[in-house]
Amino acid sequence: MNDASPVRRRQVIDALRRGAVPAAGLDLLAVGLDRFVTTVSEDLEAVATGNSVFKAIRGEYGSGKTFFTRWIAEQAKRANFAVAEVQISENETPLHKLETVYRRLTERLSTATFPPSALRAVVDGWFYALEEDVLAAGEVAADDADAFDKAVGALLDQRLATVSRSAPAFAAALRGYRAAALGGDPATADAVLAWLGGQPHVAASARRVAGVRGDLDHFAALSFLQGLLAVLRDSGHPGLLLVLDEVETLQRVRSDARDKALNALRQLIDEVHSGRFPGLYLVITGTPAFYDGPQGVQRLAPLAQRLAVDFTTDARFDNPRAVQIRLTGFTVDSLIELGIRVRDLYAEGSAAPQRVRAVVDDDYLRELAQAVAGGLGGRVGVAPRLFVKKLVGEVLDRVDQFIDFDPRQHYALTLTAAEMTDVERNVTRADDIALDV
Repeated sequence: MNDASPVRRRQVIDALRRGAVPAAGLDLLAVGLDRFVTTVSEDLEAVATGNSVFKAIRGEYGSGKTFFTRWIAEQAKRANFAVAEVQISENETPLHKLETVYRRLTERLSTATFPPSALRAVVDGWFYALEEDVLAAGEVAADDADAFDKAVGALLDQRLATVSRSAPAFAAALRGYRAAALGGDPATADAVLAWLGGQPHVAASARRVAGVRGDLDHFAALSFLQGLLAVLRDSGHPGLLLVLDEVETLQRVRSDARDKALNALRQLIDEVHSGRFPGLYLVITGTPAFYDGPQGVQRLAPLAQRLAVDFTTDARFDNPRAVQIRLTGFTVDSLIELGIRVRDLYAEGSAAPQRVRAVVDDDYLRELAQAVAGGLGGRVGVAPRLFVKKLVGEVLDRVDQFIDFDPRQHYALTLTAAEMTDVERNVTRADDIALDV
């Protein structure tokens, strides 16, 4: 039994029925992640106290990298961190253009209470905190508007002094946003906030109000990230978890863009370790080919040195504190354990929980797990998504709704190419595979 609320349980089950990673409640499904719990907790605590952490996650396609990073994100939000997951891609978010990475970060920024984009909520919360600090100092009366605004501006400059040395435009944009908002000009306030978030092509009239020029560039992006971390910290968020997902796509871009992207990644890692970004928990994900192959990390020797970890020993003894950690993927046993968790979670919301557990017993879960893995060429590591999708949508839903439904008699597993991802499709040998279970 678990203490999941009916709403939380339903959200998880609905996502699994669609073959998607649930947006929340991943702790209910976390199988095989126990060895990372302590280290993730230590990392979050370190970041919350003003340090910064970098982690590289490696795993084959289907090994659970997305699930793992979103599981970390859940832990981060419980610690009141802000979170942003950015998909690296050649066309949408090239890694060598850090201004684009920063823009995607602000677009996907979320907190425990605000969905993406939470940038406005964070900035408004920051100004509220500044105003409260000014009032608490007792040096300015709240009804003296001019003196109060001047004191808030002075505190703004003080809090962002370090950032302003390299990017004075960040503080200028914040001042412009507040002035427009207080002046009853929401359109200008929106435009200035968009510029602060790295959006291009903001109206020149709005930029003039804030006293800034042009668009955010590659070099200013890191300073703006530094400023965002300061704003997050002072608005009650002790850190930011930034996930750069699918970094292995760098292997498929032009060689010149690839080299720039690898160097940008090296620069990011060095800046994290230098202490420039207090409150940043930076995570990247990639395949073993990206970390070990000639078109990935190994192409840039300094980057390869920074990410080097010995994975020749038994995976049982992998060090979760290492800069690079690997996900070994699912086995049949862990797939069954996942099935048990899903079945029990489903049963708790069923009108006949005992019947659900009796009909879909552990032995049947083993049969279904082996059948799905067999339909995917024995590649158990890529089976979890389809396994839980079939389990919920084609087995548990029917057991729950039809009292005479017995999956051993009335259900034959069918895997079709149309319902598979590219990775799942690539490991099958036929478009349609029917297996009796």
